[in-house]
Formats: sequence, structure tokens, C-alpha cells
Amino acid sequence: MPEKGSPIIARWCSSFPAVMPVATEQDCYCPTCLAKAISKSIDEQIRVKGMKYMIGIASQYQKHESLMELIDYTLEEGNYVFSKWYHLKRGSCCNNDCRNCPFREIVRV
Repeated sequence: MPEKGSPIIARWCSSFPAVMPVATEQDCYCPTCLAKAISKSIDEQIRVKGMKYMIGIASQYQKHESLMELIDYTLEEGNYVFSKWYHLKRGSCCNNDCRNCPFREIVRV
């Protein structure tokens, strides 16, 4: 814990979306493992807390222009495959039948 009045040092992990609780049983993740854990947490939170909640969380990150591999997209045979998180940040379905579209279930109802 920094002393009162001392500058707070930014950590590399502060660039990741804050969408999962801090786990005391885990000291630290490497960037790749943290990205995978966040992606898994996003899927779980969509299931447990629902789309409306996660759209609200994701909307805070809409202005972040840089994309993060394993969180916003994966690469498959040189092609970008956008994640549920990417689509949540977008805020609505683009009607292109994207593989990871979290809005798919809502649109089909």
C-alpha cells in the first residue's frame, strides 16, 4: 500500500477492463493469463448478471480505441474474430450474424 501522498504507480494490468473481482488466492497473472481470465469472467457475468448489466459495464469502455487480443478479439488463420466483450462495447447487434454476438439470443426472440 503506498504511503499517503505518494504517487500511485500505474501497472500494466490497469489497461485491462475492470470486469472481475480481485482474487486474493491469486498473486498475479501474466498478460495472457489475465486476458483469458477476464474473457472467461465476461462470459460468466453475462450468464449470471445478464446482458443489461454487462452492457452497462462495457459502455464505460466504448471510447477505448485500442483493441486487446484475447479480450476484444482472437486471431484465427489471420482473421480477427471479435469477442462478446467487443460486441458489448459496441452496444448493439450489427446484424452480420457474428459468431460471438451476445445479442444473438435477444434478436432471435
